[in-house]
Amino acid sequence: MNTEPKIATVSQINGYIKKILDSNVILNDIWIKGEISNFKLHYSGHMYITLKDEGGVLKAVMFKSAASKLAFVPEDGMMVLARGRISVYEQGGSYQLYITEMTPDGVGDLYIAFEQMKKRLEQEGLFDAKFKKPIPEYPECVGVVTAATGAAVRDIINVITRRYPYAKILLYPALVQGQGAAESVSQGIELFNRLKCADVLIVGRGGGSIEDLWAFNEERTARAIFASEIPVISAVGHETDFTIADFVADLRAPTPSAAAELAVPSQTELLTAIATDRIRMNNYMTRMVENLRLRVSRLEPRNPIEKYDILRQRIDDYLKLCENSFDRALLKKRRNMGELAAKLDALSPLKVMSRGFSLATDDDGNVIKSIDSLSEGMELDLRLYDGKARCSVTKCEKGV
Repeated sequence: MNTEPKIATVSQINGYIKKILDSNVILNDIWIKGEISNFKLHYSGHMYITLKDEGGVLKAVMFKSAASKLAFVPEDGMMVLARGRISVYEQGGSYQLYITEMTPDGVGDLYIAFEQMKKRLEQEGLFDAKFKKPIPEYPECVGVVTAATGAAVRDIINVITRRYPYAKILLYPALVQGQGAAESVSQGIELFNRLKCADVLIVGRGGGSIEDLWAFNEERTARAIFASEIPVISAVGHETDFTIADFVADLRAPTPSAAAELAVPSQTELLTAIATDRIRMNNYMTRMVENLRLRVSRLEPRNPIEKYDILRQRIDDYLKLCENSFDRALLKKRRNMGELAAKLDALSPLKVMSRGFSLATDDDGNVIKSIDSLSEGMELDLRLYDGKARCSVTKCEKGV
Protein backbone atom coordinates (compact mmCIF):
# COMPACT_ATOMS: atom_id res chain seq x y z
CA MET A 1 0.00 0.00 0.00
CA ASN A 2 1.52 3.29 -1.12
CA THR A 3 1.44 6.31 1.23
CA GLU A 4 1.72 9.86 0.01
CA PRO A 5 4.94 11.61 1.12
CA LYS A 6 4.70 14.46 3.63
CA ILE A 7 5.49 17.71 1.89
CA ALA A 8 6.65 20.80 3.76
CA THR A 9 7.39 24.30 2.53
CA VAL A 10 10.77 25.98 2.83
CA SER A 11 9.37 28.43 5.37
CA GLN A 12 8.00 25.58 7.46
CA ILE A 13 11.38 23.81 7.52
CA ASN A 14 13.21 26.99 8.42
CA GLY A 15 10.66 27.74 11.13
CA TYR A 16 10.90 24.21 12.50
CA ILE A 17 14.72 24.36 12.69
CA LYS A 18 14.49 27.79 14.34
CA LYS A 19 12.22 26.41 17.06
CA ILE A 20 14.68 23.58 17.70
CA LEU A 21 17.62 25.97 18.05
CA ASP A 22 15.70 28.51 20.11
CA SER A 23 14.69 25.79 22.58
CA ASN A 24 18.29 24.68 23.10
CA VAL A 25 19.52 26.01 26.47
CA ILE A 26 23.21 25.93 25.50
CA LEU A 27 22.74 27.79 22.21
CA ASN A 28 20.59 30.48 23.82
CA ASP A 29 23.55 31.94 25.75
CA ILE A 30 26.98 30.98 24.48
CA TRP A 31 30.48 32.50 24.20
CA ILE A 32 32.30 31.88 20.93
CA LYS A 33 35.95 32.60 20.14
CA GLY A 34 36.96 33.45 16.61
CA GLU A 35 38.67 35.77 14.16
CA ILE A 36 36.67 38.58 12.54
CA SER A 37 36.43 38.63 8.75
CA ASN A 38 34.11 40.37 6.27
CA PHE A 39 33.27 43.04 8.85
CA LYS A 40 30.59 45.45 7.62
CA LEU A 41 29.04 48.39 9.47
CA HIS A 42 25.57 49.09 8.07
CA TYR A 43 24.31 52.69 7.86
CA SER A 44 21.63 51.65 10.37
CA GLY A 45 24.32 50.99 12.97
CA HIS A 46 24.07 47.18 12.79
CA MET A 47 27.31 45.20 12.44
CA TYR A 48 27.59 42.14 10.21
CA ILE A 49 30.50 39.81 10.92
CA THR A 50 31.87 36.42 9.95
CA LEU A 51 33.70 34.58 12.73
CA LYS A 52 36.20 31.99 11.61
CA ASP A 53 38.84 29.59 12.87
CA GLU A 54 40.94 26.84 11.27
CA GLY A 55 37.95 24.56 10.74
CA GLY A 56 35.02 26.72 9.75
CA VAL A 57 33.08 29.99 9.63
CA LEU A 58 30.02 31.33 11.43
CA LYS A 59 27.92 34.28 10.35
CA ALA A 60 27.02 36.78 13.06
CA VAL A 61 25.13 40.03 13.51
CA MET A 62 25.32 42.66 16.26
CA PHE A 63 22.41 45.06 16.30
CA LYS A 64 22.87 48.79 16.96
CA SER A 65 21.56 48.61 20.54
CA ALA A 66 24.44 46.29 21.49
CA ALA A 67 27.05 47.66 19.05
CA SER A 68 26.72 51.20 20.43
CA LYS A 69 28.05 49.99 23.80
CA LEU A 70 31.39 48.80 22.36
CA ALA A 71 34.43 50.83 23.43
CA PHE A 72 36.40 49.69 20.34
CA VAL A 73 35.74 49.35 16.63
CA PRO A 74 35.92 45.73 15.35
CA GLU A 75 38.35 45.10 12.49
CA ASP A 76 39.09 42.23 10.15
CA GLY A 77 41.73 39.92 11.62
CA MET A 78 40.91 40.80 15.23
CA MET A 79 40.47 37.87 17.63
CA VAL A 80 37.36 38.31 19.77
CA LEU A 81 35.13 36.62 22.29
CA ALA A 82 31.49 37.04 21.27
CA ARG A 83 28.50 36.29 23.46
CA GLY A 84 25.01 35.73 22.13
CA ARG A 85 22.48 33.17 20.91
CA ILE A 86 22.38 30.87 17.90
CA SER A 87 19.20 31.11 15.85
CA VAL A 88 17.95 30.82 12.27
CA TYR A 89 17.46 33.72 9.92
CA GLU A 90 14.35 32.27 8.28
CA GLN A 91 14.34 34.39 5.13
CA GLY A 92 17.92 33.45 4.32
CA GLY A 93 17.64 29.87 5.50
CA SER A 94 20.87 30.09 7.49
CA TYR A 95 21.74 30.03 11.16
CA GLN A 96 23.85 32.75 12.73
CA LEU A 97 25.06 34.17 16.00
CA TYR A 98 23.13 37.15 17.35
CA ILE A 99 25.82 38.96 19.39
CA THR A 100 24.95 40.84 22.58
CA GLU A 101 28.49 41.33 23.96
CA MET A 102 31.96 41.31 22.41
CA THR A 103 35.45 41.88 23.72
CA PRO A 104 38.93 41.51 22.22
CA ASP A 105 40.50 38.17 23.07
CA GLY A 106 43.44 38.69 25.44
CA VAL A 107 43.44 42.52 25.24
CA GLY A 108 41.12 44.94 27.03
CA ASP A 109 38.62 46.79 24.87
CA LEU A 110 39.71 50.14 26.34
CA TYR A 111 43.27 49.45 25.26
CA ILE A 112 42.06 48.66 21.75
CA ALA A 113 40.02 51.86 21.72
CA PHE A 114 43.06 53.83 22.95
CA GLU A 115 45.30 52.47 20.18
CA GLN A 116 42.68 53.11 17.51
CA MET A 117 42.11 56.69 18.69
CA LYS A 118 45.85 57.34 18.93
CA LYS A 119 46.45 56.05 15.40
CA ARG A 120 43.62 58.09 13.89
CA LEU A 121 44.51 61.39 15.59
CA GLU A 122 48.19 60.92 14.80
CA GLN A 123 47.33 60.50 11.12
CA GLU A 124 45.33 63.74 11.29
CA GLY A 125 48.42 65.55 12.61
CA LEU A 126 47.19 66.40 16.12
CA PHE A 127 50.47 65.13 17.63
CA ASP A 128 52.75 66.98 15.19
CA ALA A 129 55.54 68.97 16.85
CA LYS A 130 55.00 71.93 14.48
CA PHE A 131 51.72 72.70 16.28
CA LYS A 132 53.26 72.76 19.77
CA LYS A 133 53.14 76.21 21.37
CA PRO A 134 55.93 77.45 23.68
CA ILE A 135 55.21 77.79 27.40
CA PRO A 136 55.49 81.46 28.51
CA GLU A 137 58.59 82.20 30.60
CA TYR A 138 56.93 84.50 33.15
CA PRO A 139 53.14 83.83 33.22
CA GLU A 140 50.95 86.31 35.08
CA CYS A 141 48.05 83.85 35.35
CA VAL A 142 47.97 80.04 35.35
CA GLY A 143 44.64 78.41 34.48
CA VAL A 144 43.95 74.98 36.02
CA VAL A 145 41.33 72.53 34.73
CA THR A 146 40.90 69.73 37.27
CA ALA A 147 38.70 68.59 40.15
CA ALA A 148 38.00 71.25 42.79
CA THR A 149 39.05 68.87 45.57
CA GLY A 150 41.77 66.26 45.82
CA ALA A 151 45.54 66.00 45.87
CA ALA A 152 46.05 67.23 42.29
CA VAL A 153 44.73 70.77 42.80
CA ARG A 154 46.41 71.07 46.22
CA ASP A 155 49.77 70.03 44.76
CA ILE A 156 49.48 72.51 41.89
CA ILE A 157 48.57 75.44 44.16
CA ASN A 158 51.31 74.60 46.69
CA VAL A 159 54.05 74.34 44.06
CA ILE A 160 53.12 77.54 42.21
CA THR A 161 52.77 79.66 45.36
CA ARG A 162 56.11 78.36 46.61
CA ARG A 163 58.06 78.73 43.35
CA TYR A 164 56.51 81.87 41.86
CA PRO A 165 54.05 83.67 44.16
CA TYR A 166 53.62 86.51 41.64
CA ALA A 167 51.41 84.35 39.38
CA LYS A 168 47.63 84.33 39.80
CA ILE A 169 45.90 80.91 39.79
CA LEU A 170 42.42 80.46 38.27
CA LEU A 171 40.67 77.11 38.77
CA TYR A 172 37.93 75.62 36.60
CA PRO A 173 36.41 72.84 38.75
CA ALA A 174 35.95 70.06 36.20
CA LEU A 175 34.54 66.56 36.43
CA VAL A 176 37.56 64.33 35.71
CA GLN A 177 36.07 60.85 36.00
CA GLY A 178 32.93 59.05 34.88
CA GLN A 179 30.15 59.99 32.52
CA GLY A 180 30.36 63.56 31.24
CA ALA A 181 33.98 64.04 32.37
CA ALA A 182 35.36 64.62 28.86
CA GLU A 183 32.73 67.28 28.20
CA SER A 184 33.46 68.98 31.52
CA VAL A 185 37.23 69.11 30.91
CA SER A 186 36.71 70.37 27.35
CA GLN A 187 34.33 73.09 28.49
CA GLY A 188 36.94 74.32 30.98
CA ILE A 189 39.60 74.61 28.26
CA GLU A 190 37.17 76.36 25.92
CA LEU A 191 36.08 78.82 28.64
CA PHE A 192 39.65 79.91 29.38
CA ASN A 193 40.23 80.49 25.66
CA ARG A 194 36.98 82.38 25.26
CA LEU A 195 37.76 84.71 28.19
CA LYS A 196 41.51 84.88 27.39
CA CYS A 197 42.20 85.07 31.12
CA ALA A 198 45.27 82.80 31.43
CA ASP A 199 48.76 82.63 29.94
CA VAL A 200 49.12 78.85 30.31
CA LEU A 201 46.76 75.99 31.19
CA ILE A 202 47.38 72.93 33.36
CA VAL A 203 44.87 70.19 32.46
CA GLY A 204 44.77 66.89 34.33
CA ARG A 205 44.04 64.90 37.49
CA GLY A 206 45.65 62.46 39.89
CA GLY A 207 46.51 58.88 38.96
CA GLY A 208 44.15 55.93 38.57
CA SER A 209 43.20 53.00 36.39
CA ILE A 210 42.68 53.31 32.63
CA GLU A 211 38.96 53.56 33.31
CA ASP A 212 39.53 56.42 35.78
CA LEU A 213 41.72 58.30 33.30
CA TRP A 214 39.51 57.67 30.27
CA ALA A 215 38.23 61.26 30.03
CA PHE A 216 41.74 62.21 28.89
CA ASN A 217 41.66 59.55 26.16
CA GLU A 218 38.46 60.75 24.54
CA GLU A 219 38.36 62.61 21.24
CA ARG A 220 36.37 65.52 22.72
CA THR A 221 39.19 66.32 25.15
CA ALA A 222 41.92 65.84 22.55
CA ARG A 223 40.34 68.25 20.08
CA ALA A 224 39.72 70.88 22.77
CA ILE A 225 43.42 70.79 23.72
CA PHE A 226 44.50 70.96 20.08
CA ALA A 227 42.22 73.93 19.39
CA SER A 228 43.39 75.87 22.46
CA GLU A 229 45.19 79.12 21.66
CA ILE A 230 46.57 79.09 25.21
CA PRO A 231 49.51 76.65 25.68
CA VAL A 232 48.40 73.48 27.49
CA ILE A 233 50.44 71.34 29.89
CA SER A 234 48.92 67.88 30.41
CA ALA A 235 49.13 66.75 34.03
CA VAL A 236 47.56 63.32 34.38
CA GLY A 237 49.10 61.62 37.41
CA HIS A 238 50.70 58.60 35.80
CA GLU A 239 54.50 58.41 35.61
CA THR A 240 54.91 55.68 32.98
CA ASP A 241 51.71 55.50 30.93
CA PHE A 242 50.48 58.08 28.44
CA THR A 243 47.00 59.37 27.60
CA ILE A 244 45.84 60.87 24.31
CA ALA A 245 45.88 64.28 26.06
CA ASP A 246 49.63 63.87 26.65
CA PHE A 247 50.30 63.45 22.93
CA VAL A 248 48.15 66.45 21.91
CA ALA A 249 49.25 68.87 24.67
CA ASP A 250 52.03 71.40 24.07
CA LEU A 251 53.97 69.92 26.99
CA ARG A 252 53.51 66.70 28.98
CA ALA A 253 54.17 66.47 32.73
CA PRO A 254 54.20 63.11 34.56
CA THR A 255 52.30 64.47 37.60
CA PRO A 256 50.30 67.60 38.56
CA SER A 257 53.20 68.76 40.78
CA ALA A 258 55.62 68.47 37.87
CA ALA A 259 53.21 70.42 35.67
CA ALA A 260 53.19 73.28 38.17
CA GLU A 261 56.99 73.35 38.15
CA LEU A 262 57.01 73.50 34.33
CA ALA A 263 54.39 76.26 34.25
CA VAL A 264 56.26 78.86 36.33
CA PRO A 265 59.90 79.80 36.95
CA SER A 266 61.62 79.58 40.33
CA GLN A 267 61.75 82.80 42.34
CA THR A 268 64.94 81.57 44.04
CA GLU A 269 66.61 80.90 40.70
CA LEU A 270 65.66 84.37 39.42
CA LEU A 271 67.14 86.10 42.46
CA THR A 272 70.28 83.99 42.12
CA ALA A 273 70.57 84.97 38.46
CA ILE A 274 70.32 88.68 39.37
CA ALA A 275 73.07 88.29 41.97
CA THR A 276 75.24 86.41 39.45
CA ASP A 277 74.79 89.18 36.86
CA ARG A 278 75.82 91.76 39.41
CA ILE A 279 79.02 89.90 40.24
CA ARG A 280 79.77 89.42 36.54
CA MET A 281 79.38 93.15 35.83
CA ASN A 282 81.59 94.08 38.79
CA ASN A 283 84.28 91.71 37.54
CA TYR A 284 84.03 93.20 34.05
CA MET A 285 84.47 96.72 35.41
CA THR A 286 87.46 95.66 37.50
CA ARG A 287 89.20 94.05 34.51
CA MET A 288 88.58 97.14 32.37
CA VAL A 289 90.09 99.45 34.98
CA GLU A 290 93.13 97.21 35.38
CA ASN A 291 93.69 97.15 31.61
CA LEU A 292 93.56 100.94 31.45
CA ARG A 293 95.97 101.26 34.35
CA LEU A 294 98.33 98.89 32.57
CA ARG A 295 98.22 101.06 29.47
CA VAL A 296 98.99 104.13 31.57
CA SER A 297 102.02 102.41 33.08
CA ARG A 298 103.38 101.79 29.56
CA LEU A 299 103.19 105.41 28.38
CA GLU A 300 106.05 106.65 26.23
CA PRO A 301 108.43 109.20 27.86
CA ARG A 302 107.38 111.86 25.33
CA ASN A 303 104.73 114.14 26.85
CA PRO A 304 103.99 111.74 29.74
CA ILE A 305 101.79 114.19 31.65
CA GLU A 306 99.59 114.92 28.64
CA LYS A 307 99.10 111.22 27.83
CA TYR A 308 98.46 110.45 31.44
CA ASP A 309 95.74 113.08 31.65
CA ILE A 310 94.08 111.74 28.48
CA LEU A 311 94.09 108.14 29.72
CA ARG A 312 92.88 109.20 33.13
CA GLN A 313 89.97 110.93 31.46
CA ARG A 314 89.24 107.75 29.48
CA ILE A 315 89.31 105.71 32.67
CA ASP A 316 86.77 108.06 34.23
CA ASP A 317 84.59 107.82 31.10
CA TYR A 318 84.71 104.02 31.10
CA LEU A 319 83.95 103.86 34.80
CA LYS A 320 80.98 106.17 34.40
CA LEU A 321 79.72 104.17 31.41
CA CYS A 322 79.96 100.90 33.34
CA GLU A 323 78.29 102.37 36.39
CA ASN A 324 75.40 103.76 34.33
CA SER A 325 74.95 100.47 32.49
CA PHE A 326 74.95 98.51 35.73
CA ASP A 327 72.56 100.95 37.44
CA ARG A 328 70.11 100.75 34.52
CA ALA A 329 70.15 96.95 34.50
CA LEU A 330 69.72 96.73 38.27
CA LEU A 331 66.95 99.35 38.26
CA LYS A 332 65.07 97.42 35.53
CA LYS A 333 65.24 94.17 37.46
CA ARG A 334 64.14 95.89 40.69
CA ARG A 335 61.25 97.54 38.85
CA ASN A 336 60.12 94.17 37.45
CA MET A 337 60.29 92.58 40.89
CA GLY A 338 58.35 95.51 42.37
CA GLU A 339 55.62 95.24 39.74
CA LEU A 340 55.28 91.52 40.33
CA ALA A 341 55.14 92.01 44.10
CA ALA A 342 52.44 94.71 43.69
CA LYS A 343 50.35 92.41 41.50
CA LEU A 344 50.67 89.61 44.03
CA ASP A 345 49.61 91.90 46.87
CA ALA A 346 46.60 93.21 44.91
CA LEU A 347 45.46 89.68 44.05
CA SER A 348 45.84 88.34 47.57
CA PRO A 349 42.53 87.09 49.03
CA LEU A 350 43.68 88.38 52.44
CA LYS A 351 44.02 91.88 50.97
CA VAL A 352 40.39 91.76 49.87
CA MET A 353 39.27 90.40 53.24
CA SER A 354 41.12 93.14 55.09
CA ARG A 355 38.72 95.63 53.51
CA GLY A 356 35.77 93.99 55.23
CA PHE A 357 34.95 91.14 52.91
CA SER A 358 34.57 87.53 54.00
CA LEU A 359 34.27 84.12 52.33
CA ALA A 360 31.50 81.63 53.21
CA THR A 361 31.80 77.91 52.40
CA ASP A 362 29.64 74.87 53.09
CA ASP A 363 30.78 71.60 54.73
CA ASP A 364 32.17 70.35 51.40
CA GLY A 365 34.30 73.44 50.92
CA ASN A 366 32.09 74.90 48.16
CA VAL A 367 31.92 78.71 48.06
CA ILE A 368 28.43 80.13 48.84
CA LYS A 369 27.65 82.39 45.87
CA SER A 370 23.86 82.78 46.10
CA ILE A 371 21.09 82.90 48.69
CA ASP A 372 19.60 79.92 46.83
CA SER A 373 22.45 77.79 48.22
CA LEU A 374 21.39 78.49 51.83
CA SER A 375 18.65 77.12 54.01
CA GLU A 376 17.63 77.86 57.58
CA GLY A 377 19.56 75.79 60.10
CA MET A 378 22.44 75.20 57.66
CA GLU A 379 25.95 75.21 59.13
CA LEU A 380 28.69 77.05 57.25
CA ASP A 381 32.26 78.34 57.71
CA LEU A 382 32.96 82.10 57.49
CA ARG A 383 36.59 82.99 56.71
CA LEU A 384 37.66 86.50 57.77
CA TYR A 385 40.92 88.41 57.45
CA ASP A 386 42.34 87.16 60.74
CA GLY A 387 40.57 83.81 61.22
CA LYS A 388 37.38 81.90 60.61
CA ALA A 389 34.09 81.24 62.40
CA ARG A 390 31.48 78.49 62.36
CA CYS A 391 28.04 79.97 61.71
CA SER A 392 24.45 78.80 61.53
CA VAL A 393 21.84 80.27 59.18
CA THR A 394 18.80 81.46 61.13
CA LYS A 395 17.00 83.39 58.41
CA CYS A 396 17.24 83.78 54.61
CA GLU A 397 16.01 86.90 52.79
CA LYS A 398 16.44 87.20 49.03
CA GLY A 399 17.12 90.53 47.37
CA VAL A 400 18.15 92.30 50.60
